[in-house]
Amino acid sequence: MTDSNRITLPQLRELLLSKRGATEERPFGPDTLVFKVMGKKFALVGEKNDPLRITLKCNPDDALALRDQYPAIIPGYHMNKKHWNTIILDGTVPEPEFLRLIDHSYTLVVKTLKKADREKLANQT
Repeated sequence: MTDSNRITLPQLRELLLSKRGATEERPFGPDTLVFKVMGKKFALVGEKNDPLRITLKCNPDDALALRDQYPAIIPGYHMNKKHWNTIILDGTVPEPEFLRLIDHSYTLVVKTLKKADREKLANQT
């Protein structure tokens, strides 16, 4: 991350694409990056927002608790509010927590994949 505790778009893209099998698409137009694993969304980034915003899948109970704990975590923008949170990347969510939430989103999505797809993913280098 950066000294100011605000991640840049190139850093965020690199982080998300470092996940096994992650791909980047723009199915909703030029302003929204969608990161997928085996064709399923695990992160959306509004790249024109300042500060950046990322929408991540989340366990419903955790989603509510995180919204209570951090003002920069709000219900998922244009997503199912029960299962998705949007994080305003203004530096107020601690880096370890932010990184944990990315991992959590990715893991939740991988768990929903068919067994064959999970095995294929596990064998990717």
